[in-house]
Amino acid sequence: MIITQKKPIEEVMAMVAGAKTVALVGCNSCATACQTGGQPQIDELTKVLEAAGKKVVATTICDYCCMNLGVKSKMKAINAANPDCVICMSCGDGVQCVTKNAGNKPVYPSNNTMYLGEAVKFGVWEESCRFCGDCVLGKTGGICPITQCAKSLMNGPCGGQKNGKCEVDPENPCAWIKIYERLQACGEVEKIAEIRDAKGYGKFAYPRTISLRGKK
Repeated sequence: MIITQKKPIEEVMAMVAGAKTVALVGCNSCATACQTGGQPQIDELTKVLEAAGKKVVATTICDYCCMNLGVKSKMKAINAANPDCVICMSCGDGVQCVTKNAGNKPVYPSNNTMYLGEAVKFGVWEESCRFCGDCVLGKTGGICPITQCAKSLMNGPCGGQKNGKCEVDPENPCAWIKIYERLQACGEVEKIAEIRDAKGYGKFAYPRTISLRGKK
C-alpha cells in the first residue's frame, strides 16, 4: 500500500490562503488505512477550514483516488459545487488523478507521499519497495537492497556494518547480512557472489506508461 502522512496544517492552510470556498476529496483505500484521508480526517479538516473562515462546499470519498473512472464520477458533484480549490487527501498519484478531473480548479495535497510499504500491524507500516522498475528480488533472497540498505548498495555490505547492524542507523539490521542469511537458508548462497549492475535511470524515460493494450 502507499503510505502517506499528513502535511503540517500550516502548509495546507498556506496553499488555500486565497480561497473562500473549498472542496475535499478523500480516498477510501490506502489513505483511509493510514488515517490521512478517510471520513474522520475529512470531518477534522472541515472543522479546521471553517474555523479559519473557509466554506467547505462539497466533500466526497473515492474508492481509489488513483483510478480515473471512479474519480471522474465522484468529481462531478465536486465540480458542480464550483469551489475555489480542491484539497485531495490521498497519495500524490491520487492528487494528480483528481487534478485531471477538476477542470480549471487548483488541486492541493493534504498529505506527503512517503513510500510503498507493508502493514506490519495496525498503524505500523514498513517501507518495502522504491518502484525502481528493475526488480532484483530474485537474486537477493526476496529482500530489497534498494529499500532495506540505507545506502542502496547492490553488491554486499559497506565496511561500516557492525555486528550485523547498519552504520547509518544501528537500530536497523544490515540488509546484506539479512540477504546472505536468507540466501543461505534457501540453498542459494552462491547468488551472493553475483555482480549486480549499479542502479541507474537510463532505462526509463519519465513519466512512464504501462498498457495491456499494447504500445501507445
